[in-house]
Amino acid sequence: MRVTLNGEPHELPEGSTLEALLRALDLPQDVQATAVNGDFVPRASREAQALRDGDAVTCFQPIVGG
Repeated sequence: MRVTLNGEPHELPEGSTLEALLRALDLPQDVQATAVNGDFVPRASREAQALRDGDAVTCFQPIVGG
């Protein structure tokens, strides 16, 4: 299946999860915020977040402030 990560296409095996994608690309998981198709995915939910063909994944630095 094909997904995009920050606009770049990536091929993944069927049944891949968001966590598997991040690990496969060796992205630091502890400093990344993630979203799939525009919906925020908390770090604790990444392993359960199944990806589907055509999904758009976004990784970004979280912004904090007051």
